[in-house]
Parts: sequence; structure tokens; C-alpha cells
Amino acid sequence: MSDNSDERSSMEISQSLSWISWFCSTRDHKFYVEVDEKFIEDPFNLTGLNTQVPLYRETLELILDLEPADEMYNRVPDLSLLEPYAELLYGLIHQRYILTRAGMFEMLAKYEAGDFGVCPRVYCDQCHLLPCGQHDKPKLSVVRLYCPNCKDIYIPPNPKYSNIDGAYFGTSFPHLFVQTFPDVIKSVAPKIYVARLFGFRVNEQSESGPRMQWLRMVDQQTSEDR
Repeated sequence: MSDNSDERSSMEISQSLSWISWFCSTRDHKFYVEVDEKFIEDPFNLTGLNTQVPLYRETLELILDLEPADEMYNRVPDLSLLEPYAELLYGLIHQRYILTRAGMFEMLAKYEAGDFGVCPRVYCDQCHLLPCGQHDKPKLSVVRLYCPNCKDIYIPPNPKYSNIDGAYFGTSFPHLFVQTFPDVIKSVAPKIYVARLFGFRVNEQSESGPRMQWLRMVDQQTSEDR
């Protein structure tokens, strides 16, 4: 009896949520923030997206929870067919929104909470990560995680994020975030792993020696200023 009532209550909650809130609340969409509907309703913010998303007008109405017109039912009798397009459109809007002041602060809250995970590199001392894309156009690569300390990108360890398109965060976001909120980035003393063999440092000219360690080097003054 209790199981049935729990299922009913969860269904009622999902039905009471807006499409945006429902989309961002699912387990696989933890990286997203809820885009303000006022941002979406401004045509200027959506410039050019109508050429990238099939059934653009119908999909936009779905995202904004607008009552579908009869002509929409004639073109799309099953609204579930719009879900893939809705994810694409929302993701492209999301890429733009997180570059705004409001979007930045929403992402800041998730960053400080550690929602994006920590850097797997030992010497980064669990510095928090930021989501980013390798491309600004969709369907070219999945989301990556950028470390502000070692300035490298990593594959999300949880496979549930492997279906998120990197374009939904874009190439500019993590770098603009670091410049906007430099004080929230964890200060870690620069340190580079030194390969040793029986106590002796492995020469850089050796086949098994370190390669391009200068990429990990950070100016001491720069590190202190940060």
C-alpha cells in the first residue's frame, strides 16, 4: 500500500514541476543549472538557434510549458517525439546562459558544492572541477571536466554523464569562470611528479623519462597572487 502511495506522490511531484525543473532534476543532468525563463523568452538570446534545432517553435513551446496549439498536434501528434530536440535546444540555450552574470552565480553554487567532482591528479589536492566542452557546436564531443589548477581536462568518472554533449557548456565557460571568481579557486602549491629509479631521477632523454614537464610548471609569483 505504501509503495503505491509513494509512486503516486512521485508522479504528482513530477507533473507539478516545470519542464526545465524536471529536466535538471534527473540523475543524469546534475551538471545543468535551471535557465531563467525570462532569458529564454528574449528572442535576442536565442538568435540563430532556430536553424540548429528541428521543429524549433514546437520544441521551444515544450520547454516553456506553453499550451500547444491544435496545429502543433497536427504536426507532432506525440509530444514525446520532441524530447531529443528539447534536450538539444535547452543545451544550446544553457551554453549561452552560463556565460551571463546570473548563470555564472548559479554555476558558482554548484562548483562550491563540489557537484562537478574533484581533479583526479594527486598534486591538485582535490581541486574542484568545472564542466567544459571541446567544441561549441553540438554532436562533436561529450562533456569534459576542467581543472583550474593543472589546467587540463578529464573524462567524467561517472558514465552517466557520458551522454551529455560538451557544447552545452562550451569552450569559454571554465576560463571566464576562473577570471570572474579567482578567489574561489583552491590555492595549491605547484608540484610535479619526479620519476625515480632506485632513488635516482630518470633522465629526460630516457625513453621512460618525463616528457614536457614544463606544461605543469606554474610561476611561483602567479601561484601566490592567486
